[in-house]
Order: sequence, then structure tokens, then C-alpha cells
Amino acid sequence: MSSASIRNRKLLLSLLLPTVGLAAVGSAQATTFYVRADGGDATQCNGRADAAYPGSGTAQACAWKNPNIALPNSGSARIAGGDTLLIGAGTYQIGSGGYMQKVPSGPSSTARTRILGKSGTTPKLVGVGGVHRVINLDGSSNVELGNLEITDNSDCVYNHSVSAAACSSSMPWARVGIYAAASNNVWLHDVNVHGMAKNGFNAGGLSNWTLERVKMNKNGAAGWDGNISSGGSNSGAMVMRDIEIAWNGCGEKVATGEPWACWAQQTGGYGDGFGTIDTGGQWLIEDAFIHHNTSDGLDLRYMNGADGTNVTLRRIYSVANAGNQVKIKGNSLIENSVLVGQCTYFRGKYYMTEGDLCRAYGSSLLLILTGGDTATVRHNTIAGEGDAQIAYGEGTSTDKIYIQNNLVVGFPYYANTGTQTLMAAGGAPAVKSFSGNMGWKVRTCASGSTCTSDPKLANMTLAAFDAEPLSGSPVVDKAPMISAVTTDFVLAKRPTGAANDVGAYEYGATSTTPPPAPTPVCTRAAPTLTLTGPTTAVAAGTQNSYAVSVKNNDSADCASTSFALARTVPSGWTGTLSTTAISLAPGSTGSATLAVTSATTAAAGSYGIGVGASSSVGSAHTQSASSSYSVAAPVVPVLTETVSTSKSTYKAGETVSITARVMKNGVPVSGAAVAFSALKPNRVNTVDLKATTDSNGYARVSFVSGRGSSSIGTYQLTATATSGSLTTKATSTFSVYK
Repeated sequence: MSSASIRNRKLLLSLLLPTVGLAAVGSAQATTFYVRADGGDATQCNGRADAAYPGSGTAQACAWKNPNIALPNSGSARIAGGDTLLIGAGTYQIGSGGYMQKVPSGPSSTARTRILGKSGTTPKLVGVGGVHRVINLDGSSNVELGNLEITDNSDCVYNHSVSAAACSSSMPWARVGIYAAASNNVWLHDVNVHGMAKNGFNAGGLSNWTLERVKMNKNGAAGWDGNISSGGSNSGAMVMRDIEIAWNGCGEKVATGEPWACWAQQTGGYGDGFGTIDTGGQWLIEDAFIHHNTSDGLDLRYMNGADGTNVTLRRIYSVANAGNQVKIKGNSLIENSVLVGQCTYFRGKYYMTEGDLCRAYGSSLLLILTGGDTATVRHNTIAGEGDAQIAYGEGTSTDKIYIQNNLVVGFPYYANTGTQTLMAAGGAPAVKSFSGNMGWKVRTCASGSTCTSDPKLANMTLAAFDAEPLSGSPVVDKAPMISAVTTDFVLAKRPTGAANDVGAYEYGATSTTPPPAPTPVCTRAAPTLTLTGPTTAVAAGTQNSYAVSVKNNDSADCASTSFALARTVPSGWTGTLSTTAISLAPGSTGSATLAVTSATTAAAGSYGIGVGASSSVGSAHTQSASSSYSVAAPVVPVLTETVSTSKSTYKAGETVSITARVMKNGVPVSGAAVAFSALKPNRVNTVDLKATTDSNGYARVSFVSGRGSSSIGTYQLTATATSGSLTTKATSTFSVYK
């Protein structure tokens, strides 16, 4: 089946998993407090009733209007260990006054402190103000979190190397969804953490945690980052069931939920779906969908390898992660899983670089040994373009590796497409046992395996790999019996025929899940095309830049489409597109720039410009968008002038200093000719002088006033300025006395 079908089937499967309702209140002293969007503040309401603030009064029996009233950034918490905070439908901003203080620990493992969304709703906690965490479990134990959506309200990615994607102080973003350290006995269920600027979870130093029906998707650095600076090793039972970890190392568009701005380590990012630092613990992960993370999908490479630590993976579907699909250190069991190492999925997409594709050679499964370990890989279907589909390294000859009943499908090696990938390989000196395995199109066939028969799977292309066997597949009834394995990838019964089938699926079994989804149908739709740009009138001959946006509205089961772009501009104008083709997957959006320069002779007015999109699909993909370019009326040059003297009166025989300043449309004019004429008090004789303006528009002259009777009295001063074809005059007066 297709990736979408597997996703649907696993979603249906999750509905059949045991679902536990709200836990019982642990002690008679525990109190339930309420939050709802129409509640009041801490002065207005006491939080002890699921009721709106009535509009007046204080200490009313009504709900608080925000969870941060229960756990303020400073001061005392308003709930105690073992209490329940029940949050009603709505969106609640967290972080404008700093992050909430830690959830108080419950009194015991059976009397947890509970932070829950009200039944039938999924309240949204939205981090803002760059807050470091939305939910704070720093030192919190005996806690239940459930039925919550945690996100922020910005598309940005924390510290992204591309400025257009990076967060700024003016954006409503938050760094981490859930932060946890030194935390024991925590149950998270029905929690969706997505779109955080850095990490969905930043959690370490944990013991005995359980996650059920939890999503950590489209977080800017990682879905789960176990690095909390110190004390990050985990212990006890670490259980995760029915989880999705996807598109981490990417930002999330708030408006559409689309991933974007994907990056990884070469450009300063991270990109693991799930990663820890050095850790212990007994890890059980079942029914996990791990896909499209920009580094490793599930990274348990830093297990400490101690005898009491181990990892068990069942029914893992890990696909299209840019590094390894799964990597584990120490004792491990991997069974009934589908791992598809399309590690070059991000090639040419978003901001990903070639160096971040196929990390650790892109092996789909990487096993690291430490000495005295046992790693068992059984009943999995593994495919990919990495160097080896099952890789193993390190350790000593005291390690044991059991590879049993797996189907491995090779593809051209990403680093050298002229050769196929290896079935299994590595430098581990462990004792290795291969039995019941089949390979197809692999470079070398592992010892004791069969590699000569086409396994006949539903889809054997890397991009749409579907591991379910078809009728007549040679994997059917060919695997040695393993009594401990009684179901398959979709919890169908094993065996169905005379023996188990090789790989993750048991052909023809009666499944405990609903029937497979119908065969996907591709439905084409016209793309969304927009053209936006400046609206202010500009001078003829000016270049304007317009943003072109194209969204592929085809259904999810369609292949990517290359949309051709064309532009229309008025005759005599120039219009240049930054690209003439954009390849988009269904639901994805691409952008381009249209640079438009009007003719220098264009008359004032508004002119239509446009873009069109099309593809080889035909009329279903034809779309157009328009905008306008406004040409401003020409600016008429205006020459202005001022003239003045250094003083208003002079003594006969004193030097008279005259200054004129010439401006054109408010800008100083250099090189203008200025003729000065001072009409003497006798109204007959004149003093005539000439000068040229300097770079600041000033022209200066002077003369010595006469002593005769014709020079005593008031002078009429005129300055005539000429610049090109423009002329202007300015006048003033001054006086001379004996």
C-alpha cells in the first residue's frame, strides 16, 4: 500500500489500542481547578468552578482565563501536588510574562498532578515571546498531561542560518514545547506538540515515562532533544506507543500547517526526529510513524550499552528521514517494522544541503555494539539507497547479532548510482547469525539468504515503497517459525499458512485492524496563484518587484508537478521572472519574483501586469493572477532662491556681504549663475556683481559701500539665478548710514 494508506491504517490501528480515560483522582484532598477562555484573572476568580467570570466582583467561583494563572512565572503556584487543572476549549497564550513554573509533583505514582484538556476538546497552548518552554516539567514527578495541543504562533525557526526563516523579537514564537528534567513517573497521552521554533520536547534525566498517542511534528531543530546540559541520562521503563515523529528540522507555516525552512547540521541545524544523549533505560517503542526528519529518524545511538539497558522496537514505520531511519546502541530487538531509507528525499528541497543527505552512509538500520550485547532483527522489511540496509559496527566478539526472517530490498547507492546497496555489512566483530532472510537487488547476498526472487510487493519504487506482499510473492510461508512472534506489522495473525512469511507482513492474514484504505486516487486541482507587490506610484522607468506564490492543490496521492510560469507586462516594458518553473508536491507552496520596469516614456496612470501558471496536466492546472503597476506624474522642476546680507545696516565705507542660495525641488543646485544688483538709495545707480553657486547651492559676493550722498540710505537688492532653462529671483533690502 502507499505511504498514505499505511498512515491511515496505523491511524485506525491506534483507535484499537487500549485507551485509558482520565485517571482517578488520587487523594481525597486533591482539588480540581478550571481554565476556560471566558474566565477571569486570579483576583476575579478562584478557579474552582467550571464557569465564566460573571463580569464583576472578586474571588468568584469561576474559572481562570489562562493556565499560567495556576502556575505563574513568579510567586507561589495556585495548585498543589495531586491537583487537577482542567482546561476548556480555546487558545491560550503562554510566555508573555515568562514561562510557567514547573508542574508540582504528585504525592505518589497513583496520585498524579494532572494537566488535562477538557473531555471532548483539545485546548491549544500557544507559546509567545520567545519563551523557553510552554509546559515545564523541570523536577516534576508523578504527573499526567493529556488532551493538549502545544505550538507557537510563528512560522520562524530558532537561529536559522537563513535570515528569512529566523525568529526575531517581534515574532510570536516559542523555543520548546515541553521541557523536562529529573522527572519520574510521567504519563503523556493525546498530546500534539508541533511548530515550535526549536524543539518539540527538550527532555532528559527521566525515568519511567509513558507516551501514548503523542505527536512531535514540524519543530525547527528536533522532535525530541535529550540534551539538557547535565544529568540527561534516562532510566527505568521508557515506553512510547502510537506516536508520530515527523518533519522535525523544519519550520511550520501557521496558516497552512505546511513544513518549510528545512535544514540540518551542515548549516547549523539539528534535525533528529528523536535523539538522546548518553542514556540508560529499558525502552519500548511500538506503533510509531517516523518520517521526513532532516537527520536521523529514531536515534538511540547513545544508549550506554549496560547489561540492564535495552531497546525494543515493534511495528515501526520509518521512512524518508535524511540520515538513518533507525539507529540503536547496545541490546536491542527490532521486529515487524518497515524501514524505508529514502535518505535523499530532501535533495533540492527547502534549505537542505547535499552534505546533510544520507548521514552515516544512509543505512536504514544501524546497530552499534558495546561488548556482551545481543541485537535481534526479525520479521522486518527494509529497503533503501544507503550503503547497507542493515549496518553494524563497534563492539567485541562477545556481541551477538541475529538477523532472522527479514526481507531486504536494495536500490542504487545514493553516492554511486552505478552500484546497488548492500544487504547487510559492517565492521562489528560480533558473532552473526543469518536465517530465513531474503534479499532483492542487493549488491551482495548475506550468508544463508535467498536473493534471486522478485518479492512481488505492492510498490517497489523507493518514493512510494509499499511492503505488503502481492499474491504469488515468494516471501509467503518461507520463514522459519519463531514462537515469540505471533502477529505482523498490522497486528495480523502469524502464521496464516503453513509457516510465517518473510518480512513485516503476513500475506492473507485476518487482521485485527479495519480493511485497508481504498486505492489512492489522484485528484488534480487548479493551483492557487497570487501576485503581490508595491502599490505606491513610482516614476516611469522604475523597477518594481512582485512576489509570486504558487500552491499545488492536488490531492495527497498525486505526484509532484512542475508548474511553468509566464508573465505579461505592457508593450515596451520589461518583465523578468526569477524562475520559469517550480516543482511542487501536493499541498506545497513555492515562490518566485517578477521584476517589472516600466518604459521611461510611460504616462502617469495604473497599468495591469500578470502571471500565469500551467503544467503538462493541461487545463486543470491553468491559473492566472494579476496586480497593478502605478506610474506617477512627472515631477515639474521648480527653481527657488533666497538672498540676504550679513547685516541689515552698514556704516558708509563698510564691506557689504551678500549671500544667495539656489534650490531645485528642495535640493541645493551647484553651478547656477547668480546676478546680483543693488539699487542705490538715489534710485538711479546700481552695484552689479556675479557669482556661481557652490556644491551646497550658495553664491557669495561683497562690495564696499560708498560715502557720498547717493550711497546713504536704503538699497533694493535683487538676485537673479539661472540654472539651465530655469530662472528665479529673490529680493531683499539693507541700509547704509554715515
